[in-house]
Amino acid sequence: SVLSRYENQITILSDYLEEFPETDEPVWILGRQHHLNTDKSKLLLDISARLWFTYRRKFSPIGGTGPSSDAGWGCMLRCGQMMLAQALICRHLGRDWQWEKHKKQPEEYHRILRCFLDRKDCCYSIHQMAQMGVGEGKSIGEWFGPNTVAQVLKKLALFDEWNSLAVYVSMDNTVVIEDIKKMCWSPPQSSGAAHSSAHLHRSALGRNKNAAGFCTGWKPLLLIIPLRLGINHINPVYIDAFKECFKMPQSLGALGGKPNNAYYFIGFLGNELIYLDPHTTQSFVDSEENGTVDDQSFHCQQAPHRMKIMNLDPSVALGFFCKEECDFDNWCSLVQKEILKQQSLRMFELVQKHPPHWPPFIPPTKPEVTTTGA
Repeated sequence: SVLSRYENQITILSDYLEEFPETDEPVWILGRQHHLNTDKSKLLLDISARLWFTYRRKFSPIGGTGPSSDAGWGCMLRCGQMMLAQALICRHLGRDWQWEKHKKQPEEYHRILRCFLDRKDCCYSIHQMAQMGVGEGKSIGEWFGPNTVAQVLKKLALFDEWNSLAVYVSMDNTVVIEDIKKMCWSPPQSSGAAHSSAHLHRSALGRNKNAAGFCTGWKPLLLIIPLRLGINHINPVYIDAFKECFKMPQSLGALGGKPNNAYYFIGFLGNELIYLDPHTTQSFVDSEENGTVDDQSFHCQQAPHRMKIMNLDPSVALGFFCKEECDFDNWCSLVQKEILKQQSLRMFELVQKHPPHWPPFIPPTKPEVTTTGA
């Protein structure tokens, strides 16, 4: 059985490598550069380490009486889960963490996976996302767009104390630096006046690390930028800037695809995008008694899909993760240098101050929850 296992891995590896053309062009995957002619195996490991969420069947009915499978409607929700999972991996395990079949993984990894299991009590489950979507005008079983899934993740993150993410979803193609810093430095809600004075001294706080190694002041940032890059088709003027986003070390890829077909884009080769496809229906997997998860079906071990960038639907959402304030400052510099350098049509705007004609920015807080309804 050990021999056959390795033979299967070799078969998967060779099938995978045949998918890529012979080229000297680099492959970019979530801020990491790979060269096909020298490190194909590293490229494979990097892609297979991403958490892969697909349609599932035979989970408990959503809302008690709703669907027990998301096949046919949940693809954008699954892509949102993949982008968020990548942020959590960067948060707890680091961007260079690698997954290997049958290798023991740290407890944080299993804890991340448990956040996404198809159970109503898991914070980012299909149940939670579908029901939170009702507040965004989407009935359960209805297809989401990139902006809707971003809004749902933003709301669900308020209930997730372990990961403690600040989720910022940009409005009107505009990222406001002042608002993000206000949100990421926003003190916890629990102990009043002490936090007010702490907020005043946030610069000093940001340099102090707690036992877990995280800054005590800055909340790790998940930045999502919903965009419309054309009318019916992507405008070619945006292509270089769109590809540049996958090169940034803060990259979480992009949500998008074709009409009613969502994909999680993780990189590119030339003018082709590389993506993970959620359109495979697998059976529901629960955690074991010891809290670990049988994770074989949560990693795509086949050739990743590719599509020509010009075939992309113009409605997309870019994702970025900034664990510390310096990561965000670095991201702002990269955007100024690589995205905003052209004076022609810009993919999005990055501004320092909150626009005066907008309503005041108030960092989101956890709403009061009643036990009635969904």
